Amino acid sequence: IRSTEPTPPMLEEPLFSNLDIFLFSLVVGLVIYWFMSRKKPEPIPEFKKLDTMTPTTRETSFIEKMKKTGKNIIVFYGSQTGTAEEFANRLSKDAQRYGMKGMAADPEEYDMGELSRLSEISNSLAIFCMATYGEGDPTDNAQDFYDWLQENDDEDLSGLNYTVFALGNKTYEHYNAMGKYVDKRLEEMGAKRIFDLGLGDDDGNLEEDFVSWREQFWPAVCEHFGVEALGDDSSIRQYELQEHTDINMNKVYTGEIGRLKSFENQKPPFDSKNPFLAPVTVNRKLNKAGERHLMHLELDITGSKIRYESGDHVAVFPTNDSTLVNKLGQVLGVDLDVVISLNNLDEESNKKHPFPCPTTYRTALTHYLDITNPPRTNVLYELAQYASDPKDQENMRKMASSSPEGKSLYQSWVLDACRNILAILEDMPSLRPPIDHLCELLPRLQARYYSIASSSKVHPNSIHICAVVVEYKTKTGRANKGVATNWLKNKLVTDNGHKSSVPMYIRKSQFRLPFKPTNPVIMIGPGTGIAPFMGFIQERGWLKQQGKEVGETVMYFGCRHKNEDYLYQEELEEAEGSGVLTQLHVAFSRDQEHKVYVQHLIKQNKENIWKLVHTDSAHIYVCGDARNMAKDVQTAFYEIAEEFGGMTRTQATEYVKKLMTKGRYSQDVWS
Repeated sequence: IRSTEPTPPMLEEPLFSNLDIFLFSLVVGLVIYWFMSRKKPEPIPEFKKLDTMTPTTRETSFIEKMKKTGKNIIVFYGSQTGTAEEFANRLSKDAQRYGMKGMAADPEEYDMGELSRLSEISNSLAIFCMATYGEGDPTDNAQDFYDWLQENDDEDLSGLNYTVFALGNKTYEHYNAMGKYVDKRLEEMGAKRIFDLGLGDDDGNLEEDFVSWREQFWPAVCEHFGVEALGDDSSIRQYELQEHTDINMNKVYTGEIGRLKSFENQKPPFDSKNPFLAPVTVNRKLNKAGERHLMHLELDITGSKIRYESGDHVAVFPTNDSTLVNKLGQVLGVDLDVVISLNNLDEESNKKHPFPCPTTYRTALTHYLDITNPPRTNVLYELAQYASDPKDQENMRKMASSSPEGKSLYQSWVLDACRNILAILEDMPSLRPPIDHLCELLPRLQARYYSIASSSKVHPNSIHICAVVVEYKTKTGRANKGVATNWLKNKLVTDNGHKSSVPMYIRKSQFRLPFKPTNPVIMIGPGTGIAPFMGFIQERGWLKQQGKEVGETVMYFGCRHKNEDYLYQEELEEAEGSGVLTQLHVAFSRDQEHKVYVQHLIKQNKENIWKLVHTDSAHIYVCGDARNMAKDVQTAFYEIAEEFGGMTRTQATEYVKKLMTKGRYSQDVWS
């Protein structure tokens, strides 16, 4: 027994038990882990700081960029269709001719709160080329700037020198509203206007308005800053050509708007820089007869996560006619399939290339450049140097000048004759510019907007388009075709076994059905102006099916002949038969001796219209031609208010304006 007794004390002898060792290891492990975990993140914030700080100062501070590059003039643009951006580029380029340095800038990319700091740069000036979109709205890229101007009452811009050139269209109710607002608001915030607000009218001659304003603007700038023009009128290149002889074709753009290969590898969200390729599921002719081609297309948006509301617009990116592109290549004697890049000579510019590069001349002329609109005067001016005939050179420079003779020549020879760049090259055989310079000068091909002709409540995975194909003979005997409508017309559901598709995205609109379905609606839309109302009618029908109480739904439609271009006749008559449309009035303008339009039918039903609007709080919607129809319809409402409301014309005008302000008189019009 003794021999066994010593064993227990021997077991107790070690300094640490197993539990102690375990706990000790755990503590040591935790301490090491704590040290390690504490040390690891330390460098990370610094790297993060370095990574994020550098780009943000580079990207959002236009002041730092101007200081770094020695620029003193900045030209901001609010642009929807590219024209304001084009004008901004021209003005920033002009600065060089006056011994100054300019840069064009998208307000969306910069911190506009820095305007107060522009005085840190001597002889500095901010120019604003601001287009108005829709019903007096800012363009998409100027929306944040507009909000900033509205919200910052205590901002002091007393050190800011500025001027504004506004781009608009007189046929619209809110002519140049955005440009006028920016001009007035900057003055209210203490900024100094150094030259009068310029008003460009696209219904007249926008180019002439801009050139005339610009001719007076630069001398005023020189006088204000005490500088003299350098008298250097030579052409200033903004980009340099690089030809790629040995390049991986997977790195070459083939028509994508933003990301390379984005059409092969589609990723939401889809927008103007990342359009969705929507398959065409329906493409049918709407009119039964006549010379015109009116069409109905349906785009499939299944799986795209795209959402839309009735009244929104669908934007599509068309391509130019390959016949025109090939002819340009032939006239200029170039191989269109050469892979090139046009690289900005200003390395600090945010805009590295005028269009996605590297690409081929063929792709650039097909997908990226506007080759069908008459070129602006600056393009003629820059190209004049390449005319071997001195007379051609003189005429081109004359057309780009502000002399009455030059303006008149540009109006008649370019605008009235609808000469595009190909027609100019064909009719001026001595003019043979290098294709890279031509590609630098031509404006970008823009997306086209169409009012959506469907309701997402009824067609959640489909977007409907209603359009008329544009085709006409010019004074020179050429056939001019609308880029987008002819391209859409040829988008057959299956083309050589392939499904046709359309690059598109949605642009939200203010053109909305009333929040309360019980409110009556009066829809006025002749021709393709019926598009959004097809969506409205579908939605009102859907609401009725849901058991909702729906107010009166009144439609005024107009076309030329009942048996020719009565669009959606079956659908409209069916909606009337089922009680979704409570009234359907159709004006056939040419089916009788005297022309009858929608405004005449409105006047015939004036008593009912007044009751709906004045007593029942109806919402009025007008869609279609801005130049004549929208104005005539508005006048009809003035007359009804005068007769039944006992108002003067001034009071009636004010009454309709109030309806507009309250969102009860909405327009979706174009000229």
